[in-house]
Amino acid sequence: MRLSYPTSIKIIRVPCTGKVDILHIMRSFEKGADGVYVVGCREGDCHYNSGNFRARKRVEQAQQTLDTIGIGGDRVRMYNLSSSDGPLFVKYAEEMHAKILETGPNPIKLAKKKAKAA
Repeated sequence: MRLSYPTSIKIIRVPCTGKVDILHIMRSFEKGADGVYVVGCREGDCHYNSGNFRARKRVEQAQQTLDTIGIGGDRVRMYNLSSSDGPLFVKYAEEMHAKILETGPNPIKLAKKKAKAA
């Protein structure tokens, strides 16, 4: 079964979502990402015991930080699914893509463009 998701989505593989740090998420926005979503194991099924719980906490911290600085915490999300949930992965990808289209471009990216033009 061949599934497709929006081509704007860039996948970055990590051994465990517990390795995703808030700095990785924030750096993505600094480099121009319009949104970030982290997909981890189902809760309670993490191969590394609690990696997906650590990732969820970091995603929540990133959401708070982005809200505080005015970028919008809704640009970051965490999803949990198993590796056999391909159709669900596609659904989440399309959902996140639609949310970003609704929210608009990353304000940091827009500010950098304006600074270069000036």
